[in-house]
Amino acid sequence: MAGRADPAVALDLLARGEVTIKGRMPRSSNATFLVELCVDGATAMAVYKPERGERPLWDFPPGLYRREIAAYLLSEGLGWGLIPPTIQREGPLGEGSLQLFVAADFRQHYFTLLEQPEHRESLQRICLFDLVVNNADRKSGHCLYVPDDGIYAIDNGLTFHVESKLRTVIWDFGEEPIAPALLEDLRRALDAGLPEGLGELLDPDEMRAVKRRARGLLRSGRFPVDSSGLRYPWPLI
Repeated sequence: MAGRADPAVALDLLARGEVTIKGRMPRSSNATFLVELCVDGATAMAVYKPERGERPLWDFPPGLYRREIAAYLLSEGLGWGLIPPTIQREGPLGEGSLQLFVAADFRQHYFTLLEQPEHRESLQRICLFDLVVNNADRKSGHCLYVPDDGIYAIDNGLTFHVESKLRTVIWDFGEEPIAPALLEDLRRALDAGLPEGLGELLDPDEMRAVKRRARGLLRSGRFPVDSSGLRYPWPLI
């Protein structure tokens, strides 16, 4: 995909397109499918994650796909555009999330992008987002670079837990100040209230935890450090 898709067009395709499963995505712990969408002569590819295909977890309730949608809504509310358009949708295998597929350069991931100074600001934005949503699984390969578009953060199902679950490869900015513009985005989002629809996807304690983490980052104004050295996902990529 060259250039960022028009959000309204993408959301319409996701909502109304006829869904045809093309295949299962490899190396996914949960059932994840590449699908084709067709409506009014327009086509697009998307990633479909049905609840039926989720592997049960002891610390997260069923319905991880709702957290994918919640992450998209929060990213949009912050004005960061980190996550491809994502909606809740009934598909061939039942209710789940449907996310626009982005044609990324799959040779690139967080560790390779970090070596390129022009991507530093975008990666810091993803880092801050993961701190706010308490991402328990930010692997390097979840940072997708799309030429002429930017870096997307995908696979956001293990997010928004009330307890500290942070596991991420993005620790390279520890102790660095958070850019004032990013802090202002956080402050503005808190002042305006969290995005409409988020409360339908998360429980009240999770909503309060999002605000608490955001306020803590505003107070500190710096990226944290993992003093334990244990808060990394596996595999790293």
